[in-house]
Amino acid sequence: MKAPKSTTLVEVDAMLADYERRDATEDEINELPHVADSISFIVWIALVVSGAERFLFYAATTPWQNYAQYDRENTSIPGALGLGEAMASNISSAFYAFTFLMSVAFAVLSDAWLGRYITLCLSFCLDFCGCLILFVTSLPAITDGSIKLIGFILAVILIGLGTGGVKATITPFIGDQYPNVSPQLIITKKGERVVTDRTLTMQYIYNVFYWFTSIATLSLIASTYLEKKVGYWAAYLMPLCAFAVVVPLLTVWHKALVKLPPQGSVIPQFAKVIWFSARDRFRLDAAKPSYQAEKYHREVDWDDLFVSEIKRGLSACKVMACFIPYHLCNNQSVNNLITQAGEMRLDGVPNDAIKAINPVFCVILGPLLQRFLYPGLRKAGFRFGPIARMTWAFITMSGSMAFAAGVQKLVYSRGPCYEKPLACEASDGGRIGNDISVWVQIPIFFFLGLAEILGFTTLAEYSYSEAPTNMRTLVQSLVQVSSGIGSALGMAVSPLSKDPKILYLYTALAATMVVVASGFWVVFHRYDRNRN
Repeated sequence: MKAPKSTTLVEVDAMLADYERRDATEDEINELPHVADSISFIVWIALVVSGAERFLFYAATTPWQNYAQYDRENTSIPGALGLGEAMASNISSAFYAFTFLMSVAFAVLSDAWLGRYITLCLSFCLDFCGCLILFVTSLPAITDGSIKLIGFILAVILIGLGTGGVKATITPFIGDQYPNVSPQLIITKKGERVVTDRTLTMQYIYNVFYWFTSIATLSLIASTYLEKKVGYWAAYLMPLCAFAVVVPLLTVWHKALVKLPPQGSVIPQFAKVIWFSARDRFRLDAAKPSYQAEKYHREVDWDDLFVSEIKRGLSACKVMACFIPYHLCNNQSVNNLITQAGEMRLDGVPNDAIKAINPVFCVILGPLLQRFLYPGLRKAGFRFGPIARMTWAFITMSGSMAFAAGVQKLVYSRGPCYEKPLACEASDGGRIGNDISVWVQIPIFFFLGLAEILGFTTLAEYSYSEAPTNMRTLVQSLVQVSSGIGSALGMAVSPLSKDPKILYLYTALAATMVVVASGFWVVFHRYDRNRN
């Protein structure tokens, strides 16, 4: 059977309005070009809410490394708590691990009792309380270091809880806003007959989602400059301002937003299915009602469809597990790469602002991939499916870590302190970094940005489409668990987060991602073929 042709998404948006729609026939689905559907206003509302949350998250958390690592007397990079690099990196890793693990608890809460909308609102309330505490305890009037430390810990916990709730619910919440409709036949302004494709539409929505996230991430530029030029209190005032966007969107349009009711927790049934299959050599088919009735004369409270959906969900979970080392690599941008920048010639740029290059690349590359690369590959007959995109995400992440190792080697090759940056007498008390420009980090963040677009965007789309309807929040939370495990691994390898051992860490991560990419493609490439 001939594969249907595809049309680029930008061309489509203008084509789909004001034309009669009807369900497409089987022949039309097989033969006509497939396009993404038009996006309703309420989907854009959900996307803006997600962007606002990322704005406040990065504005609040980006200065943390400097805030915790350095003390107030440090003239080169002023801080507040003076806990040192290893402790500051551990706090960062612990925060991300805590955040991602808490997403599981919020997923259960959402699916079983509250629903995604109320869970989302509760999560934003926790975020607000954490940001408020962080702002108040960072004010210059608060001079007691113990109060600042207690306030910082409370803020980390509250923002971790809030972020965990948002991460568990926002991705499926956005997907819920696009109704599950059958393929539609549409005649364009040019008279072309096209068929809307839900898979292409969800891919488009989640690419826009990540594009909004990348734009919102640029808040770290303003946050880091406020930290350097005004003070930490000014940087921490920014995330509070984001709630002026979130609150009206969630309240004014709350009636228009699609709010699927909680369907009760499926975890007890899920656990029974796994238990019954484990007793029969982990064959999920053994948990089907017909098999249980025939072999054990037992009635179960689920049907064959539920078991089939669990199969799909577990397949998605296998894919998520492979992202653990990917997350470990990506987390280097929030701690060790910031420290690496601080060891170089900054030329007036805050060391924690350089990572803003990453979202800039994401903003640029996202539309280019969506407009040109993906449609071009489809027109050429190449199925660049989710597994293929994620494989290339691992490869580009390896490239990023390889560049990080190369940059670290360059830092050690330059004076005045060589393998002990900022730690020799010639550094003038830590004010003079080694003589290499911080801008040599640009290739690191280019590959990081490309890896994030190919990896995170695709994983969000894949986990939503493969998860059972009543388990989407739970499956999404398991995506965050893999990231949490990656953060926990970051704590385990933190002894390497010091000079000169960190060079070995970057090298090992680059090699690991090559191995993961190869194994991932060998094991999962058939999933793309099955989806087609």
